[in-house]
Amino acid sequence: MEDINKFEDILKQIQEKYTKIDQDTDDHLQGLLYSKPITYWDYIQTDALLNLQIQRTTLPDEMVFIAYHQINELLFKMILWEIQQVAEKEDLNAKYFESKLMRISRYFDMLTTSFNIMQHGMEIEQYMKFRYTLTPASGFQSAQYRMIEFASTELINLIDFRFRTTIDRDTPFEHAFEHLYWQAAGKDYKTGKKSTLLVNFEKRYKGDFIRFMQTYNTKNLWTRFKELPEADQKDAELVKAMRHYDYTVNITWVIAHYNAAKHYIESGIGDGEATGGSDWKKYMHPKYQRRIFFPELWSEDELKNWGENL
Repeated sequence: MEDINKFEDILKQIQEKYTKIDQDTDDHLQGLLYSKPITYWDYIQTDALLNLQIQRTTLPDEMVFIAYHQINELLFKMILWEIQQVAEKEDLNAKYFESKLMRISRYFDMLTTSFNIMQHGMEIEQYMKFRYTLTPASGFQSAQYRMIEFASTELINLIDFRFRTTIDRDTPFEHAFEHLYWQAAGKDYKTGKKSTLLVNFEKRYKGDFIRFMQTYNTKNLWTRFKELPEADQKDAELVKAMRHYDYTVNITWVIAHYNAAKHYIESGIGDGEATGGSDWKKYMHPKYQRRIFFPELWSEDELKNWGENL
C-alpha cells in the first residue's frame, strides 16, 4: 500500500510538472517507453571529448599541451557559470556571494597548481619544436578568460593604466575596447599596428566581447557587491573571499603562468619570444599591468606594491 501511495504521489508531481509548461503528461510517459537507459560515456560524451585532441606534429608532448589547454577552457567555462549565477541572482546576499566566490577561487587554485604539469610535463626540446607550428596562435586568445575579466570588475579596471584618466562610464564600448590592458601586448608600441595575433582574435571575438561588456557593465561581480546592503558589504567572510579571488586570479595564477612560460621561453633554445609575438613579460607579470578587480578592498600600500617581490 505504501509503495502504491508513493507511486501515485510521484505521478501527481509529474502531472503538475508538465501541466505548468502546457505539456501532455501522457506523451512524455509514452516517450519513456522508447528512451534508452543513460550510460556514463553517453552522458559525458566521452568519445567526442577524447577525439578533440588533434596534433599538428608527431612530437608526443604536443598531446600534453593540447589536452592541458582544453582542460583550462573547461574550467573557465565552470568559472563563468558560477559568475553568471551571481550576476543574475535576484535576492543576492553575502552568504551566497561568498560561497560562489570560493567555488571560483578553488577552480583558479586548481588552474594555478596545474601549471606544474605544463612546466615539468613536457620536454623543452619537444616544446621548442612544436611551438613553431602554433604561430601566430597564443593562449592570449582565450576568449573565455577575457569574459571572466569583464564579468569580474568594472571595465575601467581593465583599461591600460596609461589611458584610465581619459575613459569613464560614458565612453563608447568600442573606444574602451581599443584601450584594454591586453591590447598593448598585440600592438607595435612604435607604430600602433596590430599584430596578426590580435587581428585574428578581434576578427573572431570582438563582436561577442562588446556585447558581453555591455551585459556585464551593470552586473559584474564588483557592481553586484556594491548593490548589497551596507552590512553585507562589510561582512568579513565576504570581503575575505573577494580579496582572495582578486589575489588568486591576478597574482597567484598569473605568476604560475608566468613562471611556466619563462621555463620554456628562456630555456636558451629558440628565439625567446612567445608564439603570438607578444611582449610576454610585460603582458603577464602583474607588476606591469596591475590587474586588480576590486581596488577599493585593498590598502594604499597593498595597491602600491601590487605584484612586487614575488
